[in-house]
Amino acid sequence: MITRHRRRSPFRLLWLPLTTAAFVGYFGYHAYNGSYGVPALEQMQVEARDLKASLEDLRDERAALEKRVSYLKPDSLDADILDIEARTSLNLLRPDEVVISFGAVQHSREDTYD
Repeated sequence: MITRHRRRSPFRLLWLPLTTAAFVGYFGYHAYNGSYGVPALEQMQVEARDLKASLEDLRDERAALEKRVSYLKPDSLDADILDIEARTSLNLLRPDEVVISFGAVQHSREDTYD
């Protein structure tokens, strides 16, 4: 019977710790610098602040719209407000009316195109 004797390699004892260190290093690097790492967290916090500001603007706009709608409810219906809202929404007026708009661009007859 032939028996072979091999020298024990120092790598034989180190392969498991080295492989574990490589995996820990790889996953640690990507945990820090990956899409959910520290720089991404800061970017998400900035985006969250922007979205909260946008949400507040939308809430203010909604409150203004709800206030305008409340004027059109049957229990608080005002004919003047209804007339103004209808004319503004439809962009219509009677032939004998003159409209003076504040804040809008004014055009003279020379500026109109046929």
